Amino acid sequence: MKTDVWVYEIVPAFIGEVGVVKSAAGNGSRIRRILLPEAGISMARRIGQEFPGARPASAKGKTVRMLEVFLGGKEVDFSAADLDLDGIEGFIRRTLTACRQIPRGRVVTYGGLAAALGAPRAARAVGNAMASNPFALIIPCHRVVRSGGHLGGFGGGGAAMKRRLLEREGVAFDARGRVRPDHILGQP
Repeated sequence: MKTDVWVYEIVPAFIGEVGVVKSAAGNGSRIRRILLPEAGISMARRIGQEFPGARPASAKGKTVRMLEVFLGGKEVDFSAADLDLDGIEGFIRRTLTACRQIPRGRVVTYGGLAAALGAPRAARAVGNAMASNPFALIIPCHRVVRSGGHLGGFGGGGAAMKRRLLEREGVAFDARGRVRPDHILGQP
């Protein structure tokens, strides 16, 4: 029986600690999961709960260095990040792939992303795919919002974390807390 071996790195950030868990088996170290901070639990403990036996990485990886730059407010091209997409199939994989193309400083609505995928009535399915995204930040699910520019949810950090990430990318909000239409792809 194959036993998974995991290594992790923790990235301090303005939103709290971000965890990066990678496979330590085989020839490469593919990223299995990006964990965003949650109140009340340290990142090291959370990683230990979700990936028993995981150990700290011996050296800082390339993707972690890119995440540090990204979280510092700079644009980063994550296309070379080696993500472990094994087991992610069909609509969810297509949705995550499309989400990866949303440019910094812009957002798209769940319905807009569904339409781009050729499934205009699948906004809820897009939302479910975003909620299950194992690679938050690298696959920028924070750039997908509800209709009318309302933020919607965002994991353990909620709408407040989502807004902080979008503001760091230059997305502007109106007085009611909605993304301004000029930042929403496909809006006039």
